[in-house]
Amino acid sequence: QVQLVESGGGLVQAGGSLRLSCGASGSMFSMRAMGWYRQAPGPQRDLVALITSGGGTNYADSVKGRFTISRDNAKNTVYLQMNSLKPEDTDNYYCNAIIPDRYGRDVNYWGQGTRVTVSS
Repeated sequence: QVQLVESGGGLVQAGGSLRLSCGASGSMFSMRAMGWYRQAPGPQRDLVALITSGGGTNYADSVKGRFTISRDNAKNTVYLQMNSLKPEDTDNYYCNAIIPDRYGRDVNYWGQGTRVTVSS
């Protein structure tokens, strides 16, 4: 079983920075990718940033050039450095890990979420 625990959210003024951390425990050996999502209106979650097992990254257009995703494999931790924050970045941010099960099917694991609030 995989557990993800986020930290680092909080209140910041527009133009400021925050760094989110996601610590993973459990069987991460075959992890395909880890990422950060934020809650869209409705039940879905929108991708913010993703990093694959090979180190490739992908970002939402709205955060390109401002956010950076990185990982520390030794610590099983993924980070999201958020700079030049805007009020529209205010949201709940969720850590995600994609890990195949014993049959090769991708399983999504989620953290509990951390709140980011950007004041204008």
